[in-house]
Amino acid sequence: MRKLSMLLVFGLILISSWACGKDKDYLVTITTRHGEIKAILFDDTPEHKNNFIALAEAGRFDSTQFHRVIKDFMVQGGDVFGKEGLPAQQWPTLPAEISSHHVHIKGMIAAARQGDNINPEKRSNGSQFYIVEGRPYEELELTTDFPALQKAVFQYMQLGSGQELKKEYSRLFEEQKFDSLTNLLLSKRDEIAKTLNIKLTKDYTPEQVKDYAEKGGTPHLDFQYTVFGQVLSGLEVVDKIAAEPTSREVPNEPVYMKVTVEKVSRKKIEKEFGYVYPVSK
Repeated sequence: MRKLSMLLVFGLILISSWACGKDKDYLVTITTRHGEIKAILFDDTPEHKNNFIALAEAGRFDSTQFHRVIKDFMVQGGDVFGKEGLPAQQWPTLPAEISSHHVHIKGMIAAARQGDNINPEKRSNGSQFYIVEGRPYEELELTTDFPALQKAVFQYMQLGSGQELKKEYSRLFEEQKFDSLTNLLLSKRDEIAKTLNIKLTKDYTPEQVKDYAEKGGTPHLDFQYTVFGQVLSGLEVVDKIAAEPTSREVPNEPVYMKVTVEKVSRKKIEKEFGYVYPVSK
């Protein structure tokens, strides 16, 4: 009987510890000379989350830089292995954890990677990450599959019904009015899709469409790179880094970072930062 009681007590302790662990999350702090960025990492990208936490806890991000900065696009940093002198061909990579739930809204954190020509599996760099800045997008522009539309336009212009579009396309191209040309193609998107019986749109949720319109982002990267975290506060710091004067995308004055993580109650994170954790299924 005593052994059974002890087992029950031990079991309750384990359950309590497990519940407590699930009730907390890692709060990331990225400190720069422009201020602090607070962020969380997503549970459904566990490879990236665990790797980032391990690097941060070991202090390996510290003294790395935001070494690639493009205003209205993104700021990239965290080159741990370059700082440590590891040859580029030996840099570790992570398996892609690309999800339609996570898109490149302003403030999202994603993993840098090599291009598809040498990295068809879209594996992520084992340390480098970027924070999205971007710009606002209206629904028509956001939801259009531009590579598919550009290909379809030339097919459509071979048809008799496409001759007017062909004339206008040629005129705008010769006058180098590329914004007007883009607007023309967007206005004809649905007509072209119906005529050729093809899909020329990308699928976004109403919430994602709203976020891109109100917050901005870089949608052309969606579903190609792993988005694994989100800035909770400090977007003004991201904007300041993005505004740094650069030479070939490298800030003229280095922007160093120090990265720390601490376990914090999820309820506290929700209350303090207004973040809403997804409901577990």
